[in-house]
Amino acid sequence: MAYSAAGLIRVGGGSGAALWMYRTADAIATINTSGYFNDAANMLNVRDLIIVQDTNAPTTNFVTVLSNTGSVVDVSDGTAVAETDGD
Repeated sequence: MAYSAAGLIRVGGGSGAALWMYRTADAIATINTSGYFNDAANMLNVRDLIIVQDTNAPTTNFVTVLSNTGSVVDVSDGTAVAETDGD
């Protein structure tokens, strides 16, 4: 699939880095490819944190914006959130 603007919601942040939530059916390997968030280049800043929820898996990852040239956005590989319940 491709980036969907409807899935990206800003949930916090003032004058510093912003916090975003992104829900998608795309796997993290697709999302962390350079250029995935290009259509959001005017909103995302370097060091912004995006909480990515894969609605298929389900998995959650934290990614940060590593670079943004104004047209090309690259995010980190992602840090998986453990979603286990051991009780």
